[in-house]
Amino acid sequence: MVPLTALGTTSYTTGPGTIKKFNMFSTAAISAVAAPGYSSGEAMAAMQHIAREHLPDNIGLEWSGLSYQEKKAGGQTGMVLALVFLFVFLFLAAQYESWIVPIAVLLSLPVAALGAYLGIWATGLHNDVYFQIGLVTLIGLAAKNAILIVEFAKVQVDAGVDVVQAALHAARMRFRPILMTSLAFVLGMLPMVIATGPGSASRHSLGTGVFFGMLVVITVGIVLVPFFFVFIYKMKKVLNLERVSRLVPKEKILRKKRPFLFIAIILVALASLSSCKLGEKYARPELDLPAELEEGADTLS
Repeated sequence: MVPLTALGTTSYTTGPGTIKKFNMFSTAAISAVAAPGYSSGEAMAAMQHIAREHLPDNIGLEWSGLSYQEKKAGGQTGMVLALVFLFVFLFLAAQYESWIVPIAVLLSLPVAALGAYLGIWATGLHNDVYFQIGLVTLIGLAAKNAILIVEFAKVQVDAGVDVVQAALHAARMRFRPILMTSLAFVLGMLPMVIATGPGSASRHSLGTGVFFGMLVVITVGIVLVPFFFVFIYKMKKVLNLERVSRLVPKEKILRKKRPFLFIAIILVALASLSSCKLGEKYARPELDLPAELEEGADTLS
């Protein structure tokens, strides 16, 4: 047996039990929960403000886990809604074989979004990721209701009926099925609006926006869709688009549309791809450590 004193000397000192690393840098993990009445985004913004005001320049702040995912996905609502509107427009343009008729459907969608935002504002909720998912769903449902009216009115206009009479007749004929399906969906969302228990916060954000948005769609949006349809057809006549369509053969128009739609879908798919990014590049901090510890850190890294 060799005594320990023959190999070196020992002494008691203080130090961290474990040294945590993040992206090869020594770190101190901070876990916090937002206070009642504040969202996680507001809490993260407050922590960043405190770090900028009080931490020295050689110490940085970075997010990990769910906070990193939330920070990375934040601010993309506009891009997601733009993609939703673009795909709705492209599909309707292919269905109606027209570039201007689908605008009558798109003009009714902001009414649904306005109702959803008014709903969460009235109930004191936040614009979180659950509400944004419900907003995308709401846009699809509002577009479905508008398509029912626009499709029926367009068939009548193509048969020679006056635009105003066709819009009014389509609104009367489609009012009952739109009201039945929309009210059934609204009542189906009611349990999510009044949900309680674990996980109820996410159900509140998702259900409240869709609930109030659909109420506005079936009360205000269904009235505005015929007006938008007549407005678009009046603008179509002003721009002489019908004369241009008579001069250009229908087969050539379809051949021109297909490459354009294919290229547009490819560009949108490429633009929606996002790369994985770990965060900002930090310079190695100057910690003024003893030379022995600096050499040991370089050896470990």
